[in-house]
Amino acid sequence: MLYPWQSQDWTRLNDLRSQMPHALLLQAVPGIGELAVARTFAQGLLCEAPRDDLSPCGTCSACQWFASGNHPDFRAICPEIMADTLPGAENRAEADADKKTKTPSKEIKIEQVREVIDFASLGSHRQGRRVVLLYPAEALNVHAANALLKTLEEPPEGVVFLLVTTQPDRLLPTILSRCRRVVLTRPDDKQSTQWLMGEAGLDAATAAAVLAEAGGAPLSARTLAEPDERSWRDWLLGQLAQGGAVDAFACAEQLHKGNLPGILETLQRWCFDVLAERMTGNSRFYPAHAKALRQCGDATDDVRLLGFLRELAQQRQVQNHPLNTRVLLEALFLQYKQLFGAPASL
Repeated sequence: MLYPWQSQDWTRLNDLRSQMPHALLLQAVPGIGELAVARTFAQGLLCEAPRDDLSPCGTCSACQWFASGNHPDFRAICPEIMADTLPGAENRAEADADKKTKTPSKEIKIEQVREVIDFASLGSHRQGRRVVLLYPAEALNVHAANALLKTLEEPPEGVVFLLVTTQPDRLLPTILSRCRRVVLTRPDDKQSTQWLMGEAGLDAATAAAVLAEAGGAPLSARTLAEPDERSWRDWLLGQLAQGGAVDAFACAEQLHKGNLPGILETLQRWCFDVLAERMTGNSRFYPAHAKALRQCGDATDDVRLLGFLRELAQQRQVQNHPLNTRVLLEALFLQYKQLFGAPASL
């Protein structure tokens, strides 16, 4: 399934078929349907009766196998914790499901890469291409990345690797250099707003607000509009709007069992908007909170904001491996609180 804004990307990908690269890196901002276009392209490469626009027919044997996650010439790998997100990649997670003490991995491991390398070395079951999809590519741990690199350097005949990433800076430069990079199109705000109004049943104002908060990514915006998601995010925004009066320990207590990547993302975007209000008088993510953003900006300075944003960026790099979420959040919210105190004397 493709989203309305992906027709241009679909044409660009199909233009590559005449001289198909052995490895494609699909780069996107998160939440624009990057996995959908990758899966549809993979299915299209395997389809035995494609339509005129080379989209998969959905009815041939290959398409039916693909839809059920059982196509013999397709492999998909992702972190175990994301197995439900990527049909056809659930086998390893299911195999480990009986290990009650095992926490599903947030990385793509070397064992998974070795399995697809073995798959790539075999002949095609359907006398066509074989396709390997990795999502998200930045989840490759260092051992898995190095193992994959050897195969990308000397790819087997007829195998196409599709790597999907929203954080290309976390990939090894040697992997980047061996892939043909395709940057997926970010939909414009008008198109995204109309889609949100039709798909999620939002009114125009709500659609515009969550779209701004999601950085223009419509799928992320749809998630942000869900009641459970809105509840904790609105509570957090209310705390952040207090600036130096924020209750750091209450924030940590309330949020430590929740979605750490989402918390860090919200904190990062809020601080970015505080800085943007100071420098330009405009905010990108939270225009409805412009007054609070200006008040926070007036109570701090650029140096402290930039320093805290660097700290948040570092925490985002390791957000899937926190040693103690409560302690981390207490430290971060205390640092946020200190942004609005008197600056240290030189």
